[in-house]
Amino acid sequence: MGKNGSGKSTLLRTLSNVQPSLHGSFSILGKNSTTYTSLELAKVLGVVLTERLPESQLTVFEIVALGRQPYTNWLDQLSEIDIQKINWALKLTNTLHLKNKYFYTLSDGQLQRVLIARVLAQDTEIIILDEPTAHLDIHHTYKVFSLLQNLVKTTQKTVIISTHEVNLALKLADEFLLLSDKQLHAGTANELIKQNAFSSLFPKDLIGFDKDLQQFIINKH
Repeated sequence: MGKNGSGKSTLLRTLSNVQPSLHGSFSILGKNSTTYTSLELAKVLGVVLTERLPESQLTVFEIVALGRQPYTNWLDQLSEIDIQKINWALKLTNTLHLKNKYFYTLSDGQLQRVLIARVLAQDTEIIILDEPTAHLDIHHTYKVFSLLQNLVKTTQKTVIISTHEVNLALKLADEFLLLSDKQLHAGTANELIKQNAFSSLFPKDLIGFDKDLQQFIINKH
């Protein structure tokens, strides 16, 4: 979490090797990130960024099947295991009934679940999502957050997201990384509350953090 311009998207794009590191280095599953080949990285880390899908005639099933590219043969033929993984991902995201629809006919909420299904079909230990609820109303935002929380519990995968839905994240996330102009905070919600870390996230004259309610509130003048 962090205000606009704090570096959330840059950090996630760096972690997922979409852009080179501006400074420093990091490891993924104990291995230096620069030593991974593109194929090796695609088998341990899946990404859903904010870019819109290009226009095409792909169905939902075909979109989700793209997640299996690191495992298909040179003809991109789907094996029985690939098909099982695709259907598993569709079921987990409650999108199985949409599998034959063209993706451009979906609502924003449906499409977001399909993109999550695609990265689930990739079957990586780590999933990175940049603002996964940016274009959704509060109802679908909560459904996506609940889906991600349930996936962590049922699949034991690590899900890393950036979000502006700060109060919802406080209720559902396990750990936080707060980015600000001068400092970085990491830990559970309770740990960061004790450090007053949330209080420094936004300008105090506009938004405050209520420790008792454990949520951000608009300061009235």
